Amino acid sequence: MRWLEISVRVDQEAAEAVCELFNRFAPPEGNGGAVVEINGYDARGELKDSSVVVKTYLPIDERVDAIRQRVEEGLWHLGQIYPIPEPQFRELAQEDWIDGWKSQFQPLRVGARLVIKPSWHAWEPSPNDVVIELDPGMAFGTGLHPTTRLCLRLLERYLRPGICVLDQGSGSGILSLAAAKLGAARVHARDIDPAAVQATRENAERNGLSDRIQVTMGALPPEGRYDLILCNILADVVIKLLADGLADRLKANGVLITSGMLTSQVDDVVSAITSCGLRVLEQQEEGDWAALAARAPDAG
Repeated sequence: MRWLEISVRVDQEAAEAVCELFNRFAPPEGNGGAVVEINGYDARGELKDSSVVVKTYLPIDERVDAIRQRVEEGLWHLGQIYPIPEPQFRELAQEDWIDGWKSQFQPLRVGARLVIKPSWHAWEPSPNDVVIELDPGMAFGTGLHPTTRLCLRLLERYLRPGICVLDQGSGSGILSLAAAKLGAARVHARDIDPAAVQATRENAERNGLSDRIQVTMGALPPEGRYDLILCNILADVVIKLLADGLADRLKANGVLITSGMLTSQVDDVVSAITSCGLRVLEQQEEGDWAALAARAPDAG
């Protein structure tokens, strides 16, 4: 078997969108999807170039030409939103593909305690490390995106052991896994995308958390009340979910953590949050992206 490598250098904001595109065309047999190469660090470990290289690998068979065309079309459309150069292509032999694909994944520290690592990597955790094992074939790159990092930092701050959590728009399940690893008694992960539902289930099983993470498919929040709700989607979707009653799923004094918004969209999201009776606790930013934590009124 020979493989077609497709690579494109983009900034970190565009990386998430390119990863989603590449994951959409991953081989159904597994061992595919997007990989992210970060090599902008100097000898002292300081980041000098924040751009990354996003790659994917397609088996060269009767389907490859059609898939390549669809990938190129997808990149063209993304190029209308983000600065995306022409993709690079090269063919690899099987042994080169295996070594090249795996070597590009390295453990990734996010927040104060969380470490995200690919399944084949050994990691010697420090006493306070919380290690999450993800399948890179689906969505390892999500740990890279600023909105995910912002949510993870806020999750570390507000999650209390034993609480119940809703992760609306779970994607790869990284936030659900983090919530369970940090001590949530029960997590309900929910997403409208069947591939995301499958990825969350597989990653929950891989981390031994299937008994605490329930995964369902749907666009609207499930029934029930939660101590903490995570919602890392686009700003307009967050606003619509709030209008449809997302805040009503919070218990008294519960916390909503939401991201997926640009700093220029924060005022609109804050307006939607406060109109539901929640009080904004804090706002965190990274680059052009922002995340908010808000609290529901207490029972009194």
